[in-house]
Amino acid sequence: MSSQYSDPSSHSKEQFTLLMRGLGSRTILYQQNVAASLGLYNNDFISVDILRETGPITAGELSKKTGLATGTITALVDRLEKIGYVRREHDPSDRRRVIIVPQYEHKEEISNTYSPLHQAMLSLASSYTEDELELITQFLGKASGILEEQIQQLSSTPHGKPSS
Repeated sequence: MSSQYSDPSSHSKEQFTLLMRGLGSRTILYQQNVAASLGLYNNDFISVDILRETGPITAGELSKKTGLATGTITALVDRLEKIGYVRREHDPSDRRRVIIVPQYEHKEEISNTYSPLHQAMLSLASSYTEDELELITQFLGKASGILEEQIQQLSSTPHGKPSS
């Protein structure tokens, strides 16, 4: 990121990327605070959030998405199952595989924790037109895709050796 900008739009784009990076940091901090308020380890909460997004998946798939070892995932799922956030089901097409099914969305502690943010975001969204919301939603979808690509690239690169 150069401090010299060749044109005004370059400065705006740099500011935009810095704000996006800050939003990412604040999102992580928010998630850590939510995890702590629910008495969860951060990786447990991240896994819960991944399950909210993906729906039921196998332990192996959760391991790939989180970057955690399969043994760690087993202990994580044990903890989440014990508190009623997930349940294990056998895959109907392959009884050897176990699917992790989320079941925490209607828990009062989850809705109480997320309600203030949800209401604040609805209020923010109501300050935009439908066309603006459509554009913002499209942007967020594309930004999520870029982040997913970057996560995959970083997770497939040996540590300490940037890809060329």
